[in-house]
Amino acid sequence: MSITLTERASRHVASQLARRGRGEGLRVGVRPSGCSGMAYIIEFADTIEPDDAVFESHGVKLVISPQSLLYLDGTEIDFVREGLNEGLKFNNPNVRDQCGCGESFTV
Repeated sequence: MSITLTERASRHVASQLARRGRGEGLRVGVRPSGCSGMAYIIEFADTIEPDDAVFESHGVKLVISPQSLLYLDGTEIDFVREGLNEGLKFNNPNVRDQCGCGESFTV
């Protein structure tokens, strides 16, 4: 099982962690939400719990709970700019369908 950040996403996350001045890495997960069932959660990881899975991409740690890992296995996270918007984009091979607004997905 693995989850990766592209080099561009790693640079973005590393700069945000440096600006913040603390943190172990980026915590990524899923939660029930939206019209399709699941939504991504992204937050800074200040601690790593004993049962968390930790993956490293280009020097940045991704911290994943065991419950979320099942939904995120094989996911690549990229940093993209689309028009005036920019942010992290999940390329998750487990997604079977997603809502029209792109906020939630089904596996």
